[in-house]
Amino acid sequence: MESTQAVKSVSPAAGYIGGKRNLSRRICALIDQTPHDGYAEPFVGMGGIFLRRSSRPKVEAINDISGDVVTFFRVLQEHYPYFIDMLRWRIASRNEFERLKGMDPDRLTDLQRAARFLYLQRLAFGGKVAGRNFGVDSRQGARFNVAKLEPLLADIHERLCGVTIEELPFDAFLSKYDRPGMLFYCDPPYFGSEGDYGAGVFSRADFKRLAAAIGAARGKVLLSINDTPEIRECFSAFEMVEVRTTYHIQTKMTGKGKPAGELIIGNFALEPG
Repeated sequence: MESTQAVKSVSPAAGYIGGKRNLSRRICALIDQTPHDGYAEPFVGMGGIFLRRSSRPKVEAINDISGDVVTFFRVLQEHYPYFIDMLRWRIASRNEFERLKGMDPDRLTDLQRAARFLYLQRLAFGGKVAGRNFGVDSRQGARFNVAKLEPLLADIHERLCGVTIEELPFDAFLSKYDRPGMLFYCDPPYFGSEGDYGAGVFSRADFKRLAAAIGAARGKVLLSINDTPEIRECFSAFEMVEVRTTYHIQTKMTGKGKPAGELIIGNFALEPG
């Protein structure tokens, strides 16, 4: 019996800093060719890898320490029609962006919080989370357009059926779902960019905690991260494959990507190709 079934690949609903758009094809291919009957992500973000996979096993779980991320996916999973109604009459506006950015998400209802988060992420330059700025592109229409968003959100809603959504520290999530047959994909903050997701979300010391959790795992673990000497030392016990990609956020003025090196790391044998 097949342990996975084919599913439609779906694009994320918004950008998110550190998203893996340029590497997603290679990472998803590696995930799909790795035997597993359960799949889990401790740093799901906007789901740039989770949603783009072309197959799913019988067990899936996603996790993020961000209450905004978790609330967004849970509302989209459980309250889709009401969520669409909240979005329907919103327009792309700098004033509205600043108004929503100034709100405390913990004082909002779940529906309000999810709508606020999606609005900000669609319009923030570079998918930034901490220090968001209203993004402008004179060559295309507004990125917040419900007419285009609604079919995308419908696809994500359908894709989330049967998926468990958690809001745990990454090591607690890994421990809770770890077993033989499970495949984890980890997409933590880049080394040197730990503060980009907000204060106290991820620290420099957390890379060692992550390495320890991977070393203790009974399931298979994949990790993608920027290639630095510190990362190579921290995860030296595991398999590593170098890949080249392009970063766009640093080069807004030129419109050209910045070549960069990343590592795909695993606690099992990785094929260089």
